[in-house]
Amino acid sequence: MNLSSLQYARRFDQVSGSAIREIFKVIAQPGMISFAGGNPSLAALPDEKAAELSSLVLKENGKAILQYGATEGYPALIESLKAWIPAHLGFEAPAVLPVTGSTQAMDLLCKAMINPGDRIIVEDPSFLGNLQCMKLYEAELVPVDSQEDGLDVCHLERLIQAQKSKMIYTIPTFQNPTGKTLSLAKRKIIAELACQYGVLVAEDDPYRDLRYRGEALPPIKSFDSEGWVVYFGSFSKIISPGLRVGFMAGDAGILRKCTIGKQSSDVHTANLTQAIVDQFLRQDLLPDHIARISRDYAAQCDAMLEELARFPAGVSYTRPEGGLFIWVELPERLNAKDLLQQAIARKVAFVPGTHFYCGGEHENTLRLNFSASTLDQIHEGMTILRKLIEESL
Repeated sequence: MNLSSLQYARRFDQVSGSAIREIFKVIAQPGMISFAGGNPSLAALPDEKAAELSSLVLKENGKAILQYGATEGYPALIESLKAWIPAHLGFEAPAVLPVTGSTQAMDLLCKAMINPGDRIIVEDPSFLGNLQCMKLYEAELVPVDSQEDGLDVCHLERLIQAQKSKMIYTIPTFQNPTGKTLSLAKRKIIAELACQYGVLVAEDDPYRDLRYRGEALPPIKSFDSEGWVVYFGSFSKIISPGLRVGFMAGDAGILRKCTIGKQSSDVHTANLTQAIVDQFLRQDLLPDHIARISRDYAAQCDAMLEELARFPAGVSYTRPEGGLFIWVELPERLNAKDLLQQAIARKVAFVPGTHFYCGGEHENTLRLNFSASTLDQIHEGMTILRKLIEESL
């Protein structure tokens, strides 16, 4: 009998794989200028410092690091996080769980809380990877309208009342894919709504430290009086995505369920990478490192915005104060997926925005990343895109 009769789990019926990962196969071509991914700049990756810290922790505690560790996390990192979170993020964390990148945080929270058919309210558009995660747990995704200062809280409350939703998923700061930031007033309202209606909030905040202008805003979690908000933090964008270290902070009971779920996922996040991140926190290395990489990212962001200002009338875009992405809306008669094929032929790549929407609409949108390209590449690639759009109008 051949495999034609094999039946895959139904949870994969609505998931086709990451469009971004598919585009990665194209951007590996020689000479390709990629605005498609969300990678940090190579210049931002602290390889020498990581090597130094790796050697340090292995010499000091190598046997324990190379042995199995606790699912609850590397003890030294937990200690550092419990000091760093209130000092840096402004809230006390009843419990902390180190995870293998903040994407695992979403997976574990869904594993712990979501039954098939449970409704999750999501920003529209939102991060493709976590939309896929929610679909794999067979959640019903309910899109909430987006405004310049983040999701529409009036629409959000109507959805909570009408849909009896289990969870709200939001990226409040320099949102992926739009680059928008949720206002202070809306952060407070979301925390209040969560408490009033008994709805969990998954606050995914991996970009908050990459701020190039404006004032930092406190997390939604800092306004959470009863434990309804679970905060996801990540060191991928500020230290290294390859280390795969993030954390969850929130109610001890919720995180205990997530810990049990993690036992069957990866046993524990790698001790060595947790130990390296611990040293970044323990030696207070992050402030100077973030300041340095943010200066470069600010210049790259400004260069892309400068080029976008030259685009034809009818092209609109966000002007983020930080993060890694700019969101572009083209005249409605243009299709970004068609445009992508033409751009690839001219050695430029981006991600069509339709992939970030629950229903796959808005085909005239696209996401641009500036962090992984040099200033020269930004000017060259954006000039190619501008001319391509001009030709298509």
